[in-house]
Amino acid sequence: MPQIIESPSRIEPCLLETLPVTIADRIASLTAAAERLGHRLHPQTTKNLADLVRVMNCYYSNLIEGHNTMPRDIERALANDLDGEETRRNLQVEARAHIHVQRMIDRRYAEGALPEPASVDFLHELHRAFYDEAPEAMLLIEGTGCRFRMEPGAFRTASEHDVAVGRHIPPSSSQVEAYMRHFEQRYRLEPMGKGGRIVAMAAAHHRLNYIHPFPDGNGRVSRLMSHAMGLSAGIGASGLWSVSRGLARGLESRQEYKQMMDHADMPRQGDLDGRGNLSQKALISFIDWFLQVCLDQVTFMDNLFEFDHLAGRLKRYVERQELKPQSFHILERVLLQGEMPRGEAERITGLKERGARMVLASLVEQGILGSDTPKGAVSLRFPSDAVDLLFPRLFAEG
Repeated sequence: MPQIIESPSRIEPCLLETLPVTIADRIASLTAAAERLGHRLHPQTTKNLADLVRVMNCYYSNLIEGHNTMPRDIERALANDLDGEETRRNLQVEARAHIHVQRMIDRRYAEGALPEPASVDFLHELHRAFYDEAPEAMLLIEGTGCRFRMEPGAFRTASEHDVAVGRHIPPSSSQVEAYMRHFEQRYRLEPMGKGGRIVAMAAAHHRLNYIHPFPDGNGRVSRLMSHAMGLSAGIGASGLWSVSRGLARGLESRQEYKQMMDHADMPRQGDLDGRGNLSQKALISFIDWFLQVCLDQVTFMDNLFEFDHLAGRLKRYVERQELKPQSFHILERVLLQGEMPRGEAERITGLKERGARMVLASLVEQGILGSDTPKGAVSLRFPSDAVDLLFPRLFAEG
């Protein structure tokens, strides 16, 4: 391997000394769009939609890794209904782990207990949790001259863990710990304002992959970290959008993510290109692209979840499933109010008690309504077989 700088300063610049006007404008637009999306629907409906978005995030994160795990298979994995064929079963386990880890992140954020997303301890935890139930085959990695078993949650430490990622040669394994301590210090969000946190979210995504601290799983961990950083930056919009979908699709091409990551690996190009080891111009380009991707996804989801359009798609769902017309009255009411006590079905539908109960029961059986207890209030749910109609293009690649 060619001689490379082994000081943690190799990943500088980590942040921008001055904020270009274009990036400041992206931050303002993204902040406003995320605020609007987060208040688009009733909180209970938003909560249930966030479950669907986790599936979407997992689906696209898997797609980036070359694994096309369909939403229905992910839904089955969450219900512990695993495929009998080993390869498909392993992909289901992988998908289930991703959703469990993101759910953990979301829960901690809601409780006000989310750690610093770029901290060494938190990144160890994300990696460990993701691989906690992984089959042994997922932990066996082809290293430099040998095969070894990856320890979940552990950074690269030994020479056989050294790796080349395309043209990029990450820091040697013996130096990863030092690099990651520097990374943690540079991307600590607590002292930053909102704009600084949003810039850090974009920049840290590249720099973590540049260090490549784990033998495998770095892409997944970086996307989960970006999700956590988005929440901490105040642009999480109650979990209603996913950075993974944007990275997988790009703005114009699915190749953009790889191309932009490679571009940001560029060394400094002369005295007018910042003062760090890496190119400041390339980092600015990556941040600008990353924020455009985020804004594109927030805007897409905002349009998808727009109240009047969603009500219209619920009406078409009733027609397609050949449900009683009164079914739509219940769905519209639940969409508006977030949930509905079961006893209100008679009044909402205008039917007699037995007929109203049958209409409600059919909606629950379809999976479009659900409740936490057998007699509890019902709220909207979003089963995989209804997604194509209710949210067109959400899983377009499938």
